[in-house]
Amino acid sequence: EARKSIMQYLDWYNQSRPHSKLGKKTPGEAYVMMLPTVEQAA
Repeated sequence: EARKSIMQYLDWYNQSRPHSKLGKKTPGEAYVMMLPTVEQAA
């Protein structure tokens, strides 16, 4: 149970928490903003 809780916390810390180096965005938000838009890709 403790291992599961620790893994959940680490997942939140690394994936869901806003990061200062990413401009207070989550890693997912920062990734999406780096993707080219459909207009740029065409």
